Amino acid sequence: MKILLIGLYAAMSVAAPAPAMTPAAIDAYMRGALESGGLPGVSVVVTHGGKVVHAAGYGHDSEGRAVTENTPMRVASVSKSFTAMAVMTLVERGKIRLDEPVAAQLPRFRMDDPRAARITVRHLLNQTSGLSDTTVDINELESATSLADYTARLADDGLRADPGTRWEYCNVNYNLAARLVEVASGQDFGDYLRDRVFGPLGMKSSAVSDQVVRPADGYNSVFGVWLPRPELPGFLSGSGSGGVITTAADMGKWLIAQSGDGRPLVKRQSLETMHTPTAIRNYGMGWGIDQETGQLAHSGNLFTYNAVEAISPQSGYGFAVMTNSAALHDATYDIMLGLTALSEGRTPERPGGDRQLFELVLALIAVAAAGLSAMGVLRARRWAARQAGKPRWRAWLRLAPLLLPAAALAAYPDLISLLMNGRTVTWAQLTYFAAPLSLMLLVTALAGALVAAARVFRLRSGRARRPAAAAKSLI
Repeated sequence: MKILLIGLYAAMSVAAPAPAMTPAAIDAYMRGALESGGLPGVSVVVTHGGKVVHAAGYGHDSEGRAVTENTPMRVASVSKSFTAMAVMTLVERGKIRLDEPVAAQLPRFRMDDPRAARITVRHLLNQTSGLSDTTVDINELESATSLADYTARLADDGLRADPGTRWEYCNVNYNLAARLVEVASGQDFGDYLRDRVFGPLGMKSSAVSDQVVRPADGYNSVFGVWLPRPELPGFLSGSGSGGVITTAADMGKWLIAQSGDGRPLVKRQSLETMHTPTAIRNYGMGWGIDQETGQLAHSGNLFTYNAVEAISPQSGYGFAVMTNSAALHDATYDIMLGLTALSEGRTPERPGGDRQLFELVLALIAVAAAGLSAMGVLRARRWAARQAGKPRWRAWLRLAPLLLPAAALAAYPDLISLLMNGRTVTWAQLTYFAAPLSLMLLVTALAGALVAAARVFRLRSGRARRPAAAAKSLI
């Protein structure tokens, strides 16, 4: 694998750009993507051979300003590649040992699981530590006030698997790595990134704190309408898993460094280590690796921002796409694939149309449920009358389907968590990117419950009248 990577890196310096990959072609594609996806704002940068081909912004932010290549945006889990780079700079300086236990290098790191003593730094960066959203209290961690506090809160948590035996995406890995950077360097994580990563690359508009670089509020789509909303509170400031705020212009410098061009932050061997997948999963250190094409990519999803970064070693191109919005579908990855196609001389597809269609369907289901509910309530007396003389259990059985949406609503966070491979999902989170689905489910649950309640009321009132009528007839 390393021989293959070396060959691909060497090819970067000689790869010729496809004729269609020009600033004008990128602008034309992005304008179409913005329109078809209905996005409020997006910024993008394309690099090749140590140079920025094009960096630009499109649309507007929540304060009405035009989005440009210098508009700060949250990049969520794209931050993980920055954290991995910070760790590797300290590995090269001999201050962090990649294949030795984290507990030996982070004295306050303790867990209620003896296997945690075997977690190495490499395990953290490769997401093979055994840490899992299913065995740690993510909600408790989200209220942490610092990386030190975050680390201390793990003391009563455990692992899901033996270290090095299972890949599982878990933000805890990268927040522990960020804390390790602080202990090994003697600096705050944000300060270390500024001095050793952002600064040397000239990324002057990048930070891990919104007190240093402030992004505007992002947006959520609610049945096709974009509503500006503040990012959901959580452990973001100083976070190693998702705290980076940056711009398309700065991301161009980062992609060039990650491609092995420009000013190196680490040796080529360290760069290859970060870009090499494990035997367990096609994931390196903050980078996923496409098995067929060798493309390196990592997406980032918050509740009002989405982002993706990618490097194509075969062509030498790098891409970063950032949006100030979040919905049921992440358009940034589609846009990145479109730019990749453009760089290879292929015709890219326009992304984003399915989101509007899907949200329209959800809206129609909600409207239909509300209408059917009103009709069901009005006809409840007639329905109850038809149950006269029938076994009582049959009437109750016929009410059960009406309560299925309410049962689905009660299990909603757990169901979404199951679909996301055990990632923790809260009610508050489901009111953001999943708002259309959440509202549809709420409306259908209420609709069914109202009809069921009306029918139960009519059944009971009908039975109460029948004995009274019978008694009157005997007088």
